[in-house]
Amino acid sequence: MKKAIFTFIVGGEAGFGVKKAGAVAADLFKSMKRRVFVMDDYQSLIRGGHNITVVTTGLDLVQSHYMKADVAVCLDDRSYKNHRKHLSDAGILIYNSDESDSDVGIGVPFSNLAKHFDRPDLILGVGAVAALCVSIGMTKNETTELIGKSYPSGREQNTRYAAEIFAELNGKLNDPIKLEKGDSELPLLYGNEAIALGATAGGLDVYFAYPMTPASSILHYLAKHSKKLGIAVVHPESEVAVMNMAVGATFTGARTMVGTSGGGFALMEEGFSLAGMAEAPVLAILSSRPGPSTGVPTYTEQGDLKFALGQGHGDFPRIVASPGSVEEASA
Repeated sequence: MKKAIFTFIVGGEAGFGVKKAGAVAADLFKSMKRRVFVMDDYQSLIRGGHNITVVTTGLDLVQSHYMKADVAVCLDDRSYKNHRKHLSDAGILIYNSDESDSDVGIGVPFSNLAKHFDRPDLILGVGAVAALCVSIGMTKNETTELIGKSYPSGREQNTRYAAEIFAELNGKLNDPIKLEKGDSELPLLYGNEAIALGATAGGLDVYFAYPMTPASSILHYLAKHSKKLGIAVVHPESEVAVMNMAVGATFTGARTMVGTSGGGFALMEEGFSLAGMAEAPVLAILSSRPGPSTGVPTYTEQGDLKFALGQGHGDFPRIVASPGSVEEASA
């Protein structure tokens, strides 16, 4: 069976490597010269909660994710209950048989097989990628090669675990889904990376930030590539320090940007007002998530847009832009 549009869903607790598994799947589809759209849905939790990544790929431009999965891998019972309804008519559902008991889908003892490895929870995401590989007809060698390249830390254990998952599924799928290859490979760019590169192209000199999901990956990306991009990246001790240092940096002539989310931007308000009074041109990135306070951590909405429009004390000029796509984020 061949598919033009194909969607992969992987779900599980924070700490299971779900987001990484989605990123590896996206890179795999990119290497097949297909277009890719990735949607990460995760709470601001180190462990627990419910994480999901949806990767939709096609031969033509894909501008959104599709919630009808052709392959869904559910690493815990909550994911299984949530996402079995998101399966397409001919979709393949693979679930963790150590967490769920059902005759719908294909059960794999992901957790039991992972017990023999050093990081049994985190390695579950490796198993999800291996399950995807089997589902689209990749060979065992192709699968372990992909895992070794994508998970270089602990390569030997990761490839061994992937081989065990491959063996569990091999032969259970009568008709793997064959994905057609595209004509040319394109770069894969995430929204926060687009913001970082767009700011750099606009002449950014200094970026100040205190980590706060979902803005943190801007800090990580710019810090990783600071020398190549020719910018300074500073991680102060708090959001208050972030904004005050940014205001000070503008007086040296530096083009300055800060990044945070709702709660952090609230702490920046007095410094933001100072920037208005001093006519200091600071660019603030506000990565939205619902309130009040930290509310439902990380799930995004437009609630912070009104907050941004009225940010600061008194009346001073503000320019507020709300990008609606990756392309607009880089503009």
